[in-house]
Amino acid sequence: MIALDRLSLAIHVTPILREVTLQITPGEIFGLVGESGSGKSMTALALMGLLPRGAETTGAARLDGTDLLTLSETDLCRLRGNEIAMIFQEPMTALNPVQTIGDQVAETLTIHGKAKGAQARRIARDRLDRVGLSQVALDRYPHELSGGQRQRVCIAAAIALHPRLLIADEPTTALDVTTQAQILDLLKDLVAEEGMSLLLITHDLAVVADMADRIAVMNRGEIVETGPTAQVLAERRHPYTRALFAASSHAPDRAPQSAPEPLLAVERVHRHYPGPRQGFRRGPPIEAVRGVSFELHKGESLGLVGESGCGKSTLTRAILGLDPVQGGDIRLFGRSIVPVMPPELRAGIQVVFQDPYGSFNPRWRVERLIAEPFHLLPDAPKGEDRRAQVAEALRAVHLSPDDMAKYPHEFSGGQRQRIAIARALITRPRILVLDEAVSALDVSVRARILDLLAELQGEFGLSYLFISHDLTVVRAITDRVLVMQAGEIVEEGPTEAVFDTPAHPYTRQLLAAAPRLPDLTELPA
Repeated sequence: MIALDRLSLAIHVTPILREVTLQITPGEIFGLVGESGSGKSMTALALMGLLPRGAETTGAARLDGTDLLTLSETDLCRLRGNEIAMIFQEPMTALNPVQTIGDQVAETLTIHGKAKGAQARRIARDRLDRVGLSQVALDRYPHELSGGQRQRVCIAAAIALHPRLLIADEPTTALDVTTQAQILDLLKDLVAEEGMSLLLITHDLAVVADMADRIAVMNRGEIVETGPTAQVLAERRHPYTRALFAASSHAPDRAPQSAPEPLLAVERVHRHYPGPRQGFRRGPPIEAVRGVSFELHKGESLGLVGESGCGKSTLTRAILGLDPVQGGDIRLFGRSIVPVMPPELRAGIQVVFQDPYGSFNPRWRVERLIAEPFHLLPDAPKGEDRRAQVAEALRAVHLSPDDMAKYPHEFSGGQRQRIAIARALITRPRILVLDEAVSALDVSVRARILDLLAELQGEFGLSYLFISHDLTVVRAITDRVLVMQAGEIVEEGPTEAVFDTPAHPYTRQLLAAAPRLPDLTELPA
């Protein structure tokens, strides 16, 4: 049905794709894997006719023999949604924030003239029900939904006209493991019931291992290996495929350095929010954190896992002194930070966020970004001393001091995360809070960042509070792990013990939902 024949793409003479050839048959799930910048998304955009200005293509991209690259924009508009539809990685940016979800799904039908008014809304209701949102009203806005629900809205809009090919570009990257499993199961069911094909684009081999019928591995704009999924994963003929496979389960070399000295102590902490309005009154308060207690020791890596909405972020903001708590106590370096964190303690605990680009001022150069936390110090360095410390922080994360003069947009995702880590290190903190710090990175970049974190911990004696929905990462980088559900810690203990012999049903549910690479002994020869 879909055939790419020696498709090459250049943008302003810079080569992006190099003679890409692949075929997708009706009803097939085809996985396209590779790290960021390999050309996966550009391949999908070429199929959709959504290439940026300055793009020049050669070769062919055929749908039932019709070369999509030769079609006019009018013809492509008729084709998008009808024949080929696409789900993007970040649903919040793909959806219109000021339009209800019902209108956004119905819009696909009205634009293509398939239905209008009440009929379009009835079909939109049916499509939303099909993707598991029967309990969500049509008049809800995207910001009122969770990440997994927003992604389901995008899927409902994409399948509204029963397309023959659905392109899913990293559809589960920012989702927790249980939501990710639900979205992948939904896509698999839709392929079976709607009779359509699925092009699943991802950087994680574990995601496609159980999903795809066939896969293609892409590196630097070229297909380096392709074939049935089990065969490619078993043989791994190309060095790049072997590198991706190794990076998917990479564990950095770490020497346990934990000392019985609690730097952070959380004792029976409660945090609740006002309940939703019900007429002139509010409903009962929403308990986000309920009686949580734990300690983080010197030199220790402590993991905090749980699905979206379990209270991880609320607890993190309380630990960072950004949110008040209604009960309990939080002690940092032996001093209470309830109700207000003493200013002199802030330099000792720093945070690295999931999206470094969103936490940077895009108009600031790297030198100013990294030096920003100096205002927390009583005697902030100035002049050449300031520049020297910024240069030292850049070298610590394996970047060059020459990068000080650049802007954030000049770096890759992995490099931006290194800059975020350098910024966190600049005040010489004792604790780093890593809030989904590697979840948006591809597996090879993630492996390098994990190695860097292990190296920095050994060099500076840091303690890590590692918050993540990626259980593979938590197992690789932490000494102990806490499992959080509905605002409570339901299980805790040494990481290997919790992962190997989980005691709580919720922990077993999380582990069962996590995608994993098949054991080599399970694969056919």
